[in-house]
Amino acid sequence: MNLSLKNKHAFVCGGTDGIGKASAVLMSDYGCEITLIARDQNKLSLTLSELSVANRQNHSSVCANFDDSKGLKKKVQAYISKMGKPVDILINNSGGPPGGPLIEANEDEFRLGFERLLICNQIMAKAVVPGMIDQSSGRIINIISTSVRQVIPGLGVSNTIRGSVAQWAKTLAIELGEHGINVNNILPGYTSTGRLQSLADSKAEAMGVSPEKVRETWAANTSLKRIGTPEEIASAVVFLASEASSYISGHDLSVDGGRFGA
Repeated sequence: MNLSLKNKHAFVCGGTDGIGKASAVLMSDYGCEITLIARDQNKLSLTLSELSVANRQNHSSVCANFDDSKGLKKKVQAYISKMGKPVDILINNSGGPPGGPLIEANEDEFRLGFERLLICNQIMAKAVVPGMIDQSSGRIINIISTSVRQVIPGLGVSNTIRGSVAQWAKTLAIELGEHGINVNNILPGYTSTGRLQSLADSKAEAMGVSPEKVRETWAANTSLKRIGTPEEIASAVVFLASEASSYISGHDLSVDGGRFGA
């Protein structure tokens, strides 16, 4: 199985924390040149120092905020113009909206989530697709959520927006397939990230239990009886970015430990 990413260049959004960071690190181990895109310059610099350069990759970064779509668009377009070479792989990944019951969410929460998770994905895709079309190949991988298959109670806005992202991606897969561009979604389940801990803390406070108890309940609702790691999601990213996945497109790949409950 050919998992090599040597001589490939990837944009990794949200690449300084959690799944994004784990994906960037593992992809660099497989030879990929990485451009990190995130909003914290200090974290960008730190993560760059952790990427493998065994294949003499020239890793780089773009400091941009996914809550400012116009600023993101301007910075990414300027970077691509300066770079002068195509992007082979795009990893769309960004933090989700705050938790809470759907009926209690205000309109701005939907606008913010839609802007961050869908509009910014569209901006990134439009920036890299022309180069992918020119070379008749490319990978677009969207990190979404297992809520696409089974909604997660208490994440009403996220459930709603991430479902729209999944449909966006499947439509894109149909439109771009003739150009040799594969578009797929990864649906992580409960994964040990800072965001998951934040959700556990909020849920624990609302229920009057400990965050550890919440995490234990989540783990019990998987076949494997544990919460996943960012590195396990990153392994799926590498597979879908590689030639080993050449005939997979428009697919929702669940990496959730066999989640079956709330």
